[in-house]
Amino acid sequence: MGTNTTLKRSLGLWAIVALGLGYMTPTVVFDTFGIVSKQTGGLVPLAYVVGLIVMLFTAISYGKMVKVFPSAGSAYTYTRETMGPRVGFLVGWASLLDYLLLPLVNAVIIRLYMEALLPDASPWIWVIAYVAFVTIVNAVSMRSTSGVNFILVAFTMVLMVVFMILGSIQLYKGMGTGTLFTIQPMFQANMEIAAVLTGATIVCFSFIGFDAITMYTEEAKDINLMPKAIALTVLIGGGIFFAGAYFAQTLFPDVSVFHVVDDTLPEIALYVGGVVFQLIFLSGAFAATVASGLASHASVSRLMYVMGRNGVLPKKLFGYVHPKFRTPLFNVIFVGLVSLLAMGPSLELVSALINFGALIAFSFVNLSVIGYFVFKKKQYQTPKQVFSYVIMPGIGALLTGVLWAHLHADAFIGGVIWVATGIVYMLVMSKIFKRDVTKLGMDAADDLTG
Repeated sequence: MGTNTTLKRSLGLWAIVALGLGYMTPTVVFDTFGIVSKQTGGLVPLAYVVGLIVMLFTAISYGKMVKVFPSAGSAYTYTRETMGPRVGFLVGWASLLDYLLLPLVNAVIIRLYMEALLPDASPWIWVIAYVAFVTIVNAVSMRSTSGVNFILVAFTMVLMVVFMILGSIQLYKGMGTGTLFTIQPMFQANMEIAAVLTGATIVCFSFIGFDAITMYTEEAKDINLMPKAIALTVLIGGGIFFAGAYFAQTLFPDVSVFHVVDDTLPEIALYVGGVVFQLIFLSGAFAATVASGLASHASVSRLMYVMGRNGVLPKKLFGYVHPKFRTPLFNVIFVGLVSLLAMGPSLELVSALINFGALIAFSFVNLSVIGYFVFKKKQYQTPKQVFSYVIMPGIGALLTGVLWAHLHADAFIGGVIWVATGIVYMLVMSKIFKRDVTKLGMDAADDLTG
């Protein structure tokens, strides 16, 4: 069935970075702006700064681990190889929650855009059309996904610049704070740190692109490109998010002006540039969301491929690579089917659930650095080694843990149910195969480390 077919190495540095930026969806800062502004009391840019600091520590840890384990499994692989298959499975299962929901959240955003433009049309039409397009492109080849994604990301960047120019003009005319330079979006006398931290957890899912690009490790032209690609994705993406959030917050100090707080992008564009710009900006946001959908769809397909290749998920299905397309075809189709659930839930609910799995994955990637370099390789003899392999990942794990502790209650409930399901699945799998669960997937260990 083509299970010996390998993924094709076709991606250069900037193609990988573009996939990461596409995954992060630069315009999502405007989609979630109302939700985060309401939560933080008008401090969205500060929430992004907090998120960026946490992600930088975690990105450094990803850069270390991706060179040690050049496999497409990301946090699942790193934890499995450093802390054992049981912990690795649970981290992979938690990661699967946010990876499966990211393609779905893009479908939700597309649905909200189309509902804003054509409120009388049935929303299921847009969801089906969007999901079908993304699924077909991902099924054909990774190169086609990368090419389409690069064009869409470039178009989005141009429109972001245009938004900032128009926003500057509106500020000059007295809109919002009436000035481009103000500390109000970053500091307020009555600000609540806990509220800002909760806001940071909401925006964290926007940064998941740097984590997702590790899924393309086996398709990178050179493995040594990956640490640089991860760092560039975080820095460029974080800068874009901060700039967009800063302009939006200065233009809209509070959310009272918005009719729909769940997705404020259409109204932001309308108020800043009028009906024509709203249509143009929505097209750019549409392009950015499609780019994110392509990248997120591809990433979760590859996570399931590695878990299937290891026997953690049924190997004949999830570990299958199509001999002609060189893509994990069954996984691509499966993710498309899950994405069809976007016809119902709200953006706030889905994004909250995503963060549960994402922050668990980020925490364990940091801990994996300590587990591998300190406990396995005993590299803690010099101050440099202590700084690189203990202090830096330790801070990263602590910061992600703090954000995890401030997650929305709905995220905890949904996340705990998902993890409990994973534990039951793990127990059932070990019972069915009449072997210790720690041996699941060990037949593929050479593939993961080689």
